[in-house]
Amino acid sequence: MVKAAIVRFQDRWGRSPEASTLGSEFATPQEWGPRRVIGDAVASGLGPERLAGILRQSADGDARAYLTLAMEMEERYLHYASQLQTRRLAIEGIPVSIEHDKEVPTKIVDAVNNLVEDPRFEDMSGTLTDGIGKGYAVSEIIWDYELGFLRPVDFVWRDQRFFQYDEATRTELRMRDDADPRNGLALPAAKFIIHEPRTRMGLPIRRGMARPAAWAFLIQSFALKDWASFAEIYGVPLRIGKFGPNASDADKRILLQAVRAIANDAAAIIPAGMEMVFEKVEGQHGAGVFGGLIDYVDKQVSKLVLGQTMTSDNGSSKAQATVHNDVRLDIQAADGKQLGQTITRDLVVPFVAMNFGPQQLYPRATYQVAAPEDLGGLTNAVSVLVPLGLKVSQREMRERVGLSEPEKDEELLGVPTAPAPGSSPDDKSAKGAKPSETEKVDPAGPPASLAARAVRERDAIDRAVDEILGDWEPLVAPMIAGLEAKLSAAGDEAEAQAILTAHVAAMDPRALAEKLTQAVFAARLAGEAGEPLNDEA
Repeated sequence: MVKAAIVRFQDRWGRSPEASTLGSEFATPQEWGPRRVIGDAVASGLGPERLAGILRQSADGDARAYLTLAMEMEERYLHYASQLQTRRLAIEGIPVSIEHDKEVPTKIVDAVNNLVEDPRFEDMSGTLTDGIGKGYAVSEIIWDYELGFLRPVDFVWRDQRFFQYDEATRTELRMRDDADPRNGLALPAAKFIIHEPRTRMGLPIRRGMARPAAWAFLIQSFALKDWASFAEIYGVPLRIGKFGPNASDADKRILLQAVRAIANDAAAIIPAGMEMVFEKVEGQHGAGVFGGLIDYVDKQVSKLVLGQTMTSDNGSSKAQATVHNDVRLDIQAADGKQLGQTITRDLVVPFVAMNFGPQQLYPRATYQVAAPEDLGGLTNAVSVLVPLGLKVSQREMRERVGLSEPEKDEELLGVPTAPAPGSSPDDKSAKGAKPSETEKVDPAGPPASLAARAVRERDAIDRAVDEILGDWEPLVAPMIAGLEAKLSAAGDEAEAQAILTAHVAAMDPRALAEKLTQAVFAARLAGEAGEPLNDEA
């Protein structure tokens, strides 16, 4: 039971919560009346005039028939139901997280985190995505004291048909009731979570995907009926009975009965002298006509709901699906942002205000959509830039590729050690490292330090290479100056690639090229003269 004394605050409509309504159900269903749940059917026998009337009626304030049609469309129009479910699950699969400003007290943040980790919250947030199809979704909150807080102990999904928008603005959702059939009853503060996705601008009841998809549903329904009639007529061969000039009326009746019955019975008897033939029917174009129309309508529905068709239809290339998936990620991110705003406004703010008092800043519920990362491109870029002197955090790289910090004394992967000179892989007596033994190498170290790990004896060529690479830092530093700062400011992979391209184009490699040219010339000269390549070469 909720105490009579609760912290007062105002919701977006200027109403304050009342203790008498917080702990009990308000929008209860009725067996008969405006909040009944049975007895409605709209889709059967639906025609263009009837559909237009339903849509006009919903815009004028009575959306019960439209909402019933929206539910029936999800049952009868399989492609629409599949695409809508795909979009809904794309949001339900993202875990909610709580963001907050540093000024928000830790105890408030911890309480809100505990609230959204409740399994009942996860079920409730999934029901709110139903607003994508119908324009809005409603969940009623039942409050009570639990775990030391006044918090939701239950979330009750409410049928959208239990509600209507106010007559004046068509933006304030109210409960249907016989006490005020035209305008409905005002909803108590802190009792309902109302999610109204902004799929486009306009009145909330007109934003649902079901409204434009209703015409597609009507067209495909007619096309399926016509296709079924076409198949019924042309799917069975045309049977023709032939009788002679002397056939009696009784013989003709027997022949007609046989022609009709053979389609189902596959057996018949006819008088001698009569004939039954089967004519080929040129009716193989039904799939091209009716199937093409249905396929076209389905593609438009995919564009409407998902923003694209590549990932929803067969025959699409991976490259096309990847390009169009970016649009889908945009829609997913927008859906997640709007759902987080709804939960913050209708659940987090009342919970915090009634337990900790009204605040200047509140924690925020968010659904972060992570864009897929090209790990191959990332590792290739790092492997190229690290030898050039770019410093990369191991912690950040582990987070990007999804690898954890190794535990102490845990077996590690690394660069295999080179075999001892003169030994073969099969020489078990060699003192080289075992195949399973590895050596840890600092990838940020200079290339000369990597080369020095070879266990073979060093010759004049090795020393010449060391001399060349010994000056690599002063040679390369001007070439990559400022690159790390530019890459740190990049917002995404495409921007980072553009920065790399522009930086490479502006590089001045003349000093490095001159050093390499001198080394090549010295090696060539030593080879031509037959002289050993020494340190003075």
